[in-house]
Amino acid sequence: MDAKDRSEDLLIAALARALAEPGEHRLCKAGKLDGLFPGRTGANAEAATRALRDGLLEGTRSEARGKTTVEWVRLTPRGVDFLHEHESPARLLDELRTALRAVRESVPAWQAELLHDLDALTARITEDSQQLVQKLEALTRRVEAVLKRMEDDRPELSDGLAAVVPWGRDALGYLQRRRAAGAADDCSLPELFKAVTARHADLSIAAFHEGLRRLHEEKVLKLVPFDPSSATLPQPEFALLDRGLLFYHVGR
Repeated sequence: MDAKDRSEDLLIAALARALAEPGEHRLCKAGKLDGLFPGRTGANAEAATRALRDGLLEGTRSEARGKTTVEWVRLTPRGVDFLHEHESPARLLDELRTALRAVRESVPAWQAELLHDLDALTARITEDSQQLVQKLEALTRRVEAVLKRMEDDRPELSDGLAAVVPWGRDALGYLQRRRAAGAADDCSLPELFKAVTARHADLSIAAFHEGLRRLHEEKVLKLVPFDPSSATLPQPEFALLDRGLLFYHVGR
C-alpha cells in the first residue's frame, strides 16, 4: 500500500470511529490515551491535517500536557458526507459490479488462449468457463437489484410539503447519508441544522423548529424526546419544545 492509500485508509477509519462514538475525541493518540489517529507523524499526520483542512473534523478545544498540546475534535456533517461517499454500501457494490463485469469480459480471451495450447482440455475448460460466467452474471444481477433498491430508498418529499419546508429534502438526504455511512445513533438538532444551513444559510432556528414539527406531523421524520437522565444539552438553544415534550434529536 502506497503512502496515499495508507493516509486515505487512516482518514476513513478515523471518521468512521468518530461517527460510531459521538462526541469529542482526541485528534491523535497521546501516550497511553487513545485518539482518532494512532500517531502524529507520517501518514497519520497527513490524514489528520487533511481532516481539519477539509472541514471533516472541527476542533473543539485543546489542552496542554507538559510540552505537548492535545487537540480535541468532533465529526462535522461534511465528514459524514465524505464517509458516505467513500464507504457507503452503494459505492462498494458499484465497485464490485465493475470488477465482476471486468472478470466476465476477460473470460472469452482467457478461454481461447487455454484452448489453443491445451486442446485436450477443451471440454473441461468450456464447462468451467460457462459455469463461472453464469455465477458472475447471477451475482451481477443481485448487485443490480440491491443498487436499485437503494436508489428507490432515496428520501422523498411531496412538492406541496417541499414548498412549505424548502430545506426538507436536504435534511432527509443528510439523514439518509448519515445512516448509510454507518451511524447507529439519532442525529442531534445542532448537527442537522449545521448540515442544512450549508445550502440554506438564511434559515433561522425558529424556522428550523417549525419545519421539523411539520415534517414530524407528516411522518417524514421522527423527533426523538430528550432523556435528561442520559445526556446533557450542550447547545440548549436548539432544543425544541412541543406539546410539553422536549426534543433534541431526530431520526427516520
